[in-house]
Amino acid sequence: MVLEEGTQHVQNSPHIAVEVGSPVIAFYNEIKTDIEHATVEDDPLRWGNARKTAILLIVSAGSLIAGLAVSIQNPANALIQSDLRASSSEISWTLSVFILVQGIPGLIWSAISEIKGRKFVYVSSVALFVVASAVVAVSKTIGLVIGMRALQAAGSSALMSIAAATLADIYEPYERGTKMGLYYSAPLLGPALGPILGGVLTQSLGWRSIFWFITICAGVVLLALVVLFKDTFRKERSLTYQNVLQKRAKEGELQHQHLDKSSRAFSVTEKPAQPVLEGLTSLQQTGDPNVEANGPTIAPASSMKDVSVSLADVNPFPPLLKIVTRFNNLAILFASGKCLIFAFSYSISYTCSRTLSEHYDYDALQIGLVLLSYGIGSICGSLLGGRWSDRTLARLKQANGGKSYAEMRLISTRPAMWFLPPVIIGYAWVCEKRVHVAAICVMLCLTGFFSTWVYASTLAYIIDANPGRSSTVVATNSAFRCAFAFVAIEVAIPIQVAIGDGDLYTLWAGIMIIMEVLILAVLYKGKEWREACEEKDRRDLQ
Repeated sequence: MVLEEGTQHVQNSPHIAVEVGSPVIAFYNEIKTDIEHATVEDDPLRWGNARKTAILLIVSAGSLIAGLAVSIQNPANALIQSDLRASSSEISWTLSVFILVQGIPGLIWSAISEIKGRKFVYVSSVALFVVASAVVAVSKTIGLVIGMRALQAAGSSALMSIAAATLADIYEPYERGTKMGLYYSAPLLGPALGPILGGVLTQSLGWRSIFWFITICAGVVLLALVVLFKDTFRKERSLTYQNVLQKRAKEGELQHQHLDKSSRAFSVTEKPAQPVLEGLTSLQQTGDPNVEANGPTIAPASSMKDVSVSLADVNPFPPLLKIVTRFNNLAILFASGKCLIFAFSYSISYTCSRTLSEHYDYDALQIGLVLLSYGIGSICGSLLGGRWSDRTLARLKQANGGKSYAEMRLISTRPAMWFLPPVIIGYAWVCEKRVHVAAICVMLCLTGFFSTWVYASTLAYIIDANPGRSSTVVATNSAFRCAFAFVAIEVAIPIQVAIGDGDLYTLWAGIMIIMEVLILAVLYKGKEWREACEEKDRRDLQ
């Protein structure tokens, strides 16, 4: 086997062949290796750049539409309220319910993707999104709008929760930061463009046109998913399947299944006969410098044929508990799993809209143009932060003798950490003192830039630190961020009214310092915490 960077080093492994009638089934000893590089058919990591780029563009376009759906309604709220005879609180619910619901179903979509694959989930969820968007466009009551906005959110949540996992399926760790940065610019661009597109469509064609626009765009994405998207999921690289194999082996189900067959004929090469279950329980070291000593144990693809996985096996909640009970994961999820950064993003967009409307007398389109500066800064931060993250990881890996571990990537966040709290304070007081709007645009751009610089690295880290659980960890990330964003939206305006922009965002600067402390704690102690949890998990499986 040819050894290349980013692939596993595999030793020649003895095997046992079990004769079943005339066919012969080979059971290879399981290999101690990086689960993300387990041998698979049609390896997505080895696909050509054209196919990988097509997948990146499709999932990014879908996430862009999902991001648009969050904010494109805002300029039309007054018209919707008048046309449907709705109250202000009901209109508020059409916005809040979307954000709240968008994070929760991602855990379910993630679990389904571990059975049916990524493509099935994408097509099903986007189809749901298309139907819900069309129903909103023809709705005659506010209750139906609220209900369909919830279904819209449920459909869009798959795009937001497993797209990053899809990129982890096709890109090596050393290039993930850059690709995550490219991808994440799409859901950031959506909320930035939403108010502008919503304002233009509402003024020219009415409020229903914005939902027809979303329907058409989502329909194009759905068509691309059906025709162009090739499934990237491989069960050999899923800890869900690996854990099921361990469980089945422990219970003796496979042994019972093959007991009468194995008694008839064995063909043994290179060493004496071994029990069939040894193919699921033996360990072999490979010496791969990219694989940590406590890496996961990988069962071969042949063993997968003996396992049928049900929804009970991929219940998202046990893996969720595995993720949130690891302190390195929990710290990063709170810090930048958008619990804090995402909440900050929504807080600043909602409160800035109110400030510009009340104190600068701006209309919806003008407000959208000002908020676009935050989106531009966020996109630049995502792109540059992701690239810097990859460069930092490559440099540190080379300095460490070709060996790397997930926490190395977090060093790339330190430059942005110095600037983020000061620029938030700067934004706070240019708003409080009613400085010229150009100053607000500059500070919005800088806050977006530095906050997403940090996020680009931490998103790649949370995936690198949880190999084999990429879809679950990203879905968990989405659930955390949407829950905190919902809270931020509900409390931002009352706090702004009570203490003003200056004190509100000075408080936010202090919260960002706490976020930075959590990231630094993971940078310096995360490897120790993570390895201790991995060792405990291995002992529990024995």
